[in-house]
Amino acid sequence: MVPKEVKMPNILKYITLSILKVYQKVFTLFSYGSCRYYPTCSEYAKWQILYNGFIKACFYSLLRILRCNQLFSGGIDYPVVTKKFQNFFLTAPAYNSPDIKFWFVPKNIKSFYVVKAFK
Repeated sequence: MVPKEVKMPNILKYITLSILKVYQKVFTLFSYGSCRYYPTCSEYAKWQILYNGFIKACFYSLLRILRCNQLFSGGIDYPVVTKKFQNFFLTAPAYNSPDIKFWFVPKNIKSFYVVKAFK
């Protein structure tokens, strides 16, 4: 029985992210740079799981994996997520040089591209 404070989607999210992390570590030992897209399919799935619902993330990740073959040209394909932002100016803490990992670039009014921030 699952305790009330632990939700099932969070457990699935944690397990899936753990499997992806192990996959990325093991796969880089055997070959490097074999994905036709940037970000790689496993990184795309990780970003989808982090910023979309679990079912939606699995669906879009499966579509991406099916597109990763010789019939498609590949290239840059950032995940599109729907995210609700709070009013930044009313809730932002004092500026202390935050560690930014991802940028959310607007696609339309409700959707954003997830772009990794480089140092």
